[in-house]
Amino acid sequence: MEATREIYWNVGHGVVLPMYGFFFLAALVFLYGFYRRLPAYRRGKALNRLDRLRERIPLLLKNLFLQVRVLRVFGPGSLHAFFFWGFGLLFIGTLLIMAQVDFTQPLFGLVFLKGAFYELFSLVLDVSGLVAIVMLGGLLVRRFFVRPKGLETIRDDYLSHTLLFAILVTGFVVEGLRMAATEISANPGLARFSPIGLLVGRLFAGMSDAGLFLAHRVLWWVHFFLAMGFIAAIPYTKLRHIFLTSTNYLFSDLAPKGTISTINIEDDSSGSFGAAAVSELTWKDIFDADACTTCKRCQERCPAFATGKPLSPMKVVKQIGEVAFTKPQAGLIETVGQDALWACTTCRACQEICPANIEHVTKILEMRRNLSLMEGAFPGDEVRIASENIEVNGNPFGLAFAARGDWAEGLAVNVMERNSEADILYFPGCYASFDKRNREIARSFVQICNAAGVKAGILGKEEKCCGEPVRKLGNEYLYQTTAAANIEAIKRYGVRKIVTTCPHCFNTLRGDYRDLGLTIDVEHAATFIKGLIDQGRLRLKPGSFEFTYHDSCYLGRYRDIIDEPRAVLKAAGGRLREMEKSKYESFCCGGGGGRVLAEEKLGTRINEERTRMAQATGAPLLVSNCPFCLTMFEDGIKTGGSEGKLKALDLTEIIAARIGGRD
Repeated sequence: MEATREIYWNVGHGVVLPMYGFFFLAALVFLYGFYRRLPAYRRGKALNRLDRLRERIPLLLKNLFLQVRVLRVFGPGSLHAFFFWGFGLLFIGTLLIMAQVDFTQPLFGLVFLKGAFYELFSLVLDVSGLVAIVMLGGLLVRRFFVRPKGLETIRDDYLSHTLLFAILVTGFVVEGLRMAATEISANPGLARFSPIGLLVGRLFAGMSDAGLFLAHRVLWWVHFFLAMGFIAAIPYTKLRHIFLTSTNYLFSDLAPKGTISTINIEDDSSGSFGAAAVSELTWKDIFDADACTTCKRCQERCPAFATGKPLSPMKVVKQIGEVAFTKPQAGLIETVGQDALWACTTCRACQEICPANIEHVTKILEMRRNLSLMEGAFPGDEVRIASENIEVNGNPFGLAFAARGDWAEGLAVNVMERNSEADILYFPGCYASFDKRNREIARSFVQICNAAGVKAGILGKEEKCCGEPVRKLGNEYLYQTTAAANIEAIKRYGVRKIVTTCPHCFNTLRGDYRDLGLTIDVEHAATFIKGLIDQGRLRLKPGSFEFTYHDSCYLGRYRDIIDEPRAVLKAAGGRLREMEKSKYESFCCGGGGGRVLAEEKLGTRINEERTRMAQATGAPLLVSNCPFCLTMFEDGIKTGGSEGKLKALDLTEIIAARIGGRD
């Protein structure tokens, strides 16, 4: 007997028309549910996220079917991914059944669900159903019993879990009833290819044929209506993320990570800058709120939330959605709260881990822009003073701009105004130029260049703050003013390449300045030094030392420079002890997003939390490659009780101390 089965056994082919009728009714409810959400999306400003479809479609397919972003968190991510694959295979199986019984068989007499293929088909669907039930059970335990801190549970969660469990369980019961009547005794060889159905079917072994037929017919319709109810409920519950999160992969931001829109500050017709109302965000910002699954991964990674600040990236996204869908006239900033907005370090950890591809940081920055440009607001007086200092003296310390190049006295470095002959322009930034401790970074880098035979030039007093801290605090006007002055000076000397030891300067000059006309190659010192070592231009005398390494947010998550600094430190003789949170999951030092200019008044100090993580490795040395990070760590070591146990150094200082000369 060839392996196969009667598809509409016991219910008859007469169910086809009413079945499709109910399906189309559920589909109409489904489509209307999404249609009624469109006006909320339209409240946002226009944004083209359907360009470059050749790049977008592979992103969609990869993240949807391989669950790449979901699997970045092993535990709940694995549960979700395997549930998706299991439930997805069941859905494909249902489509194959429909294709045969309703199309290929009546139209062409083609039956493909038979023989070895049917045996494989039956086995795969049974295993997939079991996997889906087990994974859903794991997700249920996590949400309703383990209840991780911050994981919100609402009515939709009860509904979705109940519906999914009911669909899966009734599916196996319907299969078991059919097998009890047609396979377990009559065709045991075929029954073994449905192992779960076989186990369920044996529970009904003592029932009469009439009882089996009645129970099967009733539960078949129950299972069908549960499935239709599931389809109809999707756009009205959190289940809509099945479609919206997947679609959000298509709407990915294809610009370099961390790109911020450059506004025309001379445009008087705009009336307002930044976002004080939901209509001043983009439609994608509102769509993000709908695609959010409230999985709290962003919240778990947020250094501000972890240290008691009133900021949850997840909450900000949901608040935007609440305003857009329920009270569009409400003030966005008042809803979110200024303290929450100012607490963000723009570290991008939230976006890196988000399985729904949500863009948290740009939303916060748009609201900060409105606070700064329209309200003249600052996180504190110290930030106001630092901003005024940048405007007047080109640096946040208020020191004379003429002293900007004093750190280079006695070093073989050209000041471009006097001698513009140079292989690279070194852009040290404000901290390496004026801060006594961070000047060692600048001096070390020049020593490295000299040892490698690289002629370095600096702008000296012509250099100004790159503008990054104030831009991240919302002051686009001051940023563009300082940026324009820097770009003019750089272009004046025909510079071919810029190297900086500051990831914030690096990210700004390499990325943000392009919108303002600077297209020169910009490199961070870590990769530049690695290149010198690889080329044999820089010889080191390795000296054994143990260290832990901190990935600067703006070098690691923003620019994917993870391995190069580690390779440089290894070449210097270092033995690395990784912190619990490292690489793409690195914990911010607390200085990003302009916070380096602000006092940390709420919660505990982020830099102290990070230095505790470093101390926990047992390594005596904490290495970073950012002046902001070095400043924050030296403060964190002093105030966090790590003095004498941990020392902070920059990568350039370590390399400069191990220079071995040139051939």
